[in-house]
Amino acid sequence: MSALEPVLNALDTNLDKSLERLFDLLRIKSISTDPAFKVDCRKAAEWLVADLQSIGFEASIRDTPGHPMVVAHHAGPNEDAPHVLFYGHYDVQPVDPLELWENDPFDPAIKDMGNGRKILTGRGTSDDKGQLMTFVEACRAYKAVHGQLPIKVSILFEGEEESGSPSLKPFLESHKNELKADFALVCDTGMWDSETPAISVGLRGLVGEEIIVKAADRDLHSGMFGGAAANPIRILTKILADIHDENGAVTIPGFYDGVEETPTQILQMWEGLDATPENFLGPVGLSIPSGEQGRSILELIWARPTAEFNGITGGYTGQGFKTVIAAQASAKVSFRLVHKQNPAKIREAFRAFVQARVPADCTVEFHEHGGSPAIQLSYESPLLSKAKNALSDEWPNPAVLIAMGGSIPIVGDFQNMLGMESLLVGYGLEDDRIHSPNEKYELNSFHKGQRSWARILDALAK
Repeated sequence: MSALEPVLNALDTNLDKSLERLFDLLRIKSISTDPAFKVDCRKAAEWLVADLQSIGFEASIRDTPGHPMVVAHHAGPNEDAPHVLFYGHYDVQPVDPLELWENDPFDPAIKDMGNGRKILTGRGTSDDKGQLMTFVEACRAYKAVHGQLPIKVSILFEGEEESGSPSLKPFLESHKNELKADFALVCDTGMWDSETPAISVGLRGLVGEEIIVKAADRDLHSGMFGGAAANPIRILTKILADIHDENGAVTIPGFYDGVEETPTQILQMWEGLDATPENFLGPVGLSIPSGEQGRSILELIWARPTAEFNGITGGYTGQGFKTVIAAQASAKVSFRLVHKQNPAKIREAFRAFVQARVPADCTVEFHEHGGSPAIQLSYESPLLSKAKNALSDEWPNPAVLIAMGGSIPIVGDFQNMLGMESLLVGYGLEDDRIHSPNEKYELNSFHKGQRSWARILDALAK
């Protein structure tokens, strides 16, 4: 019998007890955005510390200017064992509007949906208490069966993820030596579908810019000045139109520097996920992809960079009509970055692109709105291979390697501040209604999530 098999059996046998523990945590109203729940947030941190201590972790509360962090450490079987840092967050979103909930959001329950499917209901079931407890339960089972963990494990549970993580970067900076590990495990993600586990290997970066084109020193009468005076709205829209060519590619010089082609075998894997323009765009009333021609839907949203216009203002926008040439016009522009694109160089190239198109008697202002690089895990990483095989052994379908169109800031912080790559594995589903009324988590996700982490821990130890 392998060392893993009795651990999996223990997780099956103790599922009911693990649900009791999860429900105890879910009943704590740890809403980080509302000062009225400050005491509850600390209570959730204290609950986690006590639970981790009960299975042999050296766990403690670490105070911050906001809600506390939970930090815990457990030795491995020997000094040479791999060391992981597991991250999750114990805070939850507000529950408003309360009247849309079918049940009390802080009175978790198991709901039978028929056909053998059961769900866990309540705020935090999927985001992120149910997810983080899958890992804790895997550790608990390993300790109960073998008296030790197969690798060295550190844990960081945050209490401000749902309110922007204001304390996180300073905390990482001041505790980097303590938290540094071989790599990080992040559970705040999901599966491709209910039978197909997924590992997120890419997160797009971001550059945000606001531009303001200014012309005359005041708004002008379009009858008196039209045709002679520069129109900032016309200048601005012409600049924005120039950013894309007829095939949907971005025309800013140097924009694609650092963009790599996705490996053929990964593209083939994505094609097997059956994401078509019809089933992806159809639910939002569209059918024709607008990005680079010749790229699949998943490649466009996961592995290609973008330039998008998020807002345009200028001139008279009130009721009725006003024949005016505005003195200025503005636009908010965001760039999603991939692979090795440099946010600073993208910003510089964009500004040069705009300035070259502004008439000599007009001016342009730029206002920066953040920037972060993309995160890309090597498709050849041994870490990735081990986790993929472990997940594939647990679920009906083999694990798939996906990417994410957005960003998870903590992953960038781990890479930039602690020099750690992150393995992103979670068991949430698209219909879990996170941040919305009637949040849920599949019982199957909670149970097989525990078993999946046990398999991953076992694989990492080899």
